[in-house]
Amino acid sequence: MVRPDRPGHGVGDLDVVLDVGEGAEEEPELAVQRPAVQHLDHQRFAAATESGFLRVTSPDSAEDTVRRAFYLAKHESRPIMLSAPVETQLMEFDSLDEYNPSAAVLNQPPAYPHPTAIETAAGIIAKSSRPVIIVGRGAIWSDAGDEVLGLAARIGALVATTLMAKTWLNHDEFHVGISGLYSTRTAMELFEQSDCVIAFGASLNKYTTEFGYLYPKAQYIHVDAKPHATMYGGRSAECYVQSDARLGAVALTDSLAAMGFSATGYRTPDVKAKLKTAFEDPTEFETEPGTLDPRDICLALDDVLPSEVGLVLGGGHQITFGTILFTKGRSLVLANQHFGCIGQGLTTAIGAVIAAGNHPTLLVEGDAGLMMHLAEFETAVRYNLPLMVVVINDQALGAEYHKMAVKGMKAQLATVRTPDLGAVAVAMGGRGLLAKSVDDVRQAAKDFVANPGPMMIDVRVSRNVLSIPYRRLHYGVDA
Repeated sequence: MVRPDRPGHGVGDLDVVLDVGEGAEEEPELAVQRPAVQHLDHQRFAAATESGFLRVTSPDSAEDTVRRAFYLAKHESRPIMLSAPVETQLMEFDSLDEYNPSAAVLNQPPAYPHPTAIETAAGIIAKSSRPVIIVGRGAIWSDAGDEVLGLAARIGALVATTLMAKTWLNHDEFHVGISGLYSTRTAMELFEQSDCVIAFGASLNKYTTEFGYLYPKAQYIHVDAKPHATMYGGRSAECYVQSDARLGAVALTDSLAAMGFSATGYRTPDVKAKLKTAFEDPTEFETEPGTLDPRDICLALDDVLPSEVGLVLGGGHQITFGTILFTKGRSLVLANQHFGCIGQGLTTAIGAVIAAGNHPTLLVEGDAGLMMHLAEFETAVRYNLPLMVVVINDQALGAEYHKMAVKGMKAQLATVRTPDLGAVAVAMGGRGLLAKSVDDVRQAAKDFVANPGPMMIDVRVSRNVLSIPYRRLHYGVDA
């Protein structure tokens, strides 16, 4: 007999029902129950998304399983799906012990570098004349800022970041921004001359190295806490130092100091002068009537909003403007690159605001991406979150529009009209505005700083304005 058991409860696994029927002499019939309407094979879903998977199989194993989930999430640096089937949740459980979190159980000291690896790395640096230091989130997590800058000053290095560490340490006058597709033209020209790259807490993936083309003459020193991390293409650095980023920077500085080594490197008046204008984009585009230049919007927001306001960048074409043009150091910077998809900016920003303790935050998002989760703005209103949403609204799926245009296809198929999103925000109980000028945007940003709360600014921008990364990808030019 096949029958539904607790329909609608979302049972994680199929139940097997044994039915002996009316006669005791009959063979038991093995039947697989029809899955509940909310059935989902969680383990296969986790595998498809390349996340880890753990299942709570009994009350007695719950604490150990939860603890292991947090441990794996931290040390594998990826999401871990924790599945607790309904039948397990309904079991009785008595525990007199206080839960001991993974952080307390696995409180290990940071990884110290091996002296031989430091000696090799110091030798490579001492023979270089154009070093570049790249810092990633691993360096941020180890609080290596002062130590990295001290090393950079000693060896005459430029300081660059991965995308996810954007703007970190940019108070240094020889900070060049992101290493990768989002580098400025000035930075790319300087990187081409580099003969040594030292990475702290950065994976050196294909994006950071721009598929290996950014540093054609450089030897690599890779400092990371993992046992070993390969670069893009499976290449290993000339010197790999397994170490906490901060401790690695200290050890390298001490070793070079003992050698009596210091150098000017890139840190010259000429390079400093070039970096002052590196982030400017002088290319002119003709904007349609009633539209604004998205570059002007990014610059105005970056100018008005203080460093204490966090920054979340949504996906799509619009992210390629803000990723280069937002240069102010901020308490929180998060660039959405989830599977290269749009539609996740608003939900990610809400999570970031809450995780940071209701920290005032700016979200810059595209119109198509925002429309996918527009209803979640009401969540921000309901909890009175200090979130300012600026919609770079080109009335289109911008990335698809430009890809179709460059291929000679009918780009109008990628256009999508939206309502007045500022009015929608007001209808949901927040503040909102359809900006008609850059000054409107500046004033809205000032109002947000004075009174942080859920706000949405709809800025209609010209589709004629193409970002620097898109000019590179589609037309092979920076100008």
